[in-house]
Amino acid sequence: MSVIKDMSLTYNLHSWCAQKSINPMVVTKAEGIYFWDEEGKQYYDMSSQLVNSNLGHGNKAIIAAIKEQAERIPFIGPGYALDVRSEAARAVVEASGLEGAKVFFTNAGAESNENAIKLAKQYTGKWKIFSMYRCYHGSSAGAGMLTGEPRKFVNEPGVPGFIKYDGPYAYRAPRACKFEKEEDITEFYLELLENQIKYEGPHQIAAIFTETVVGSNGILIPPKGYLEGIRELCDRYNILMVCDEVMAGWYRTGTCFAWQQFNVKPDLITFAKGVTCGYVPLGGVIVSKKVAEYFDNNKMFCGLTYSAHPMGCAAAIATLNEYKRLNIQENVKAQGKVLNETLSRIQAKHDCVGEYRQIGLFSAFELVKNKETKEPIVSFNCDPEGLMNKIVGMLKVEGFATYSHENMIIVAPPLIITEEELRAAMNILDKVLDSVDNMIQ
Repeated sequence: MSVIKDMSLTYNLHSWCAQKSINPMVVTKAEGIYFWDEEGKQYYDMSSQLVNSNLGHGNKAIIAAIKEQAERIPFIGPGYALDVRSEAARAVVEASGLEGAKVFFTNAGAESNENAIKLAKQYTGKWKIFSMYRCYHGSSAGAGMLTGEPRKFVNEPGVPGFIKYDGPYAYRAPRACKFEKEEDITEFYLELLENQIKYEGPHQIAAIFTETVVGSNGILIPPKGYLEGIRELCDRYNILMVCDEVMAGWYRTGTCFAWQQFNVKPDLITFAKGVTCGYVPLGGVIVSKKVAEYFDNNKMFCGLTYSAHPMGCAAAIATLNEYKRLNIQENVKAQGKVLNETLSRIQAKHDCVGEYRQIGLFSAFELVKNKETKEPIVSFNCDPEGLMNKIVGMLKVEGFATYSHENMIIVAPPLIITEEELRAAMNILDKVLDSVDNMIQ
């Protein structure tokens, strides 16, 4: 065991695992869409780390911006106006296209959702918050209660008022559902949602949260008209619509924010990850004009020591400029077509691949024991043999680094990836799935 790994296991607590069951890789270099271990082996970063390294590793413009800010003013309290704070806020609002909006900066996605909860409660004077099952909004106290999958359990019972609803997931809809067209899916799930609104009392519901495109829980893309339906329900019942764009934002789906591909305008938008590509922590809440104006004369009870951290803001400005300079939107459009084509071929070829879902460079596929019955290769929240970890490990041995969640494998490479790189990486995935096919026989 290397000295670095030994020290890591001795002194670090690693996320989401029993500490004696892990064998962390020692990384010594990262550049572009690749990183290398201490033995010099190269890996394709096919999940952009935690779907945040959108511009890959080693972007010189972002690094230079952080260095310059560190030498000039590395930190000043959030109560002071600062050039990079003003410019970062302007750039984020401009990217949203929401006229009159403002930004409250945080340090990460969970904090963004925590503060969106408080903003919604303050603005509406109501206390119940809706969010989907099979979603992830963070693991802190409030964001963990927003979350609708097993990582929320440790937060329970938690603060009261968090209500879960079933979002669209046609592949695993109740067996009685016989959807003939996409609009049927939308109608079914909107009816369920409106029923819950009535059951819980619209006069008590402050906000409906949705991951615009559900991320780690399977890249669940809203069917035609669904987000528009949520917007209409929110307007009808005086509820705020909150789009969590922490993972889907910053060109991951092909537009700056995923909600911009639908005919909606949210009241609050949470973001993080791709705003700095992880070079420095930064997140935030974009607050629509009507909500922002409420706080003109009402005290906003949100505050963080590191809100709008100067180096985070400097990194954000550089990152947003790089998205434009590198023409990332067009590259996502082009490589998204390649990704869709390869995933379609892989699904058709492999018995273990039940369904894939893809938008831009954001995708996942479900591993199943049987395509006809759709039986997942591991049961929900139950993988006692560590089968998914084994499959992810097989991919990593071949140089394809990503992660899994439940029975799904995430494929979300850096947005700078070329067609040649993407096809080469997907060939590795294809090869490993041959072995998974053999597992399920």
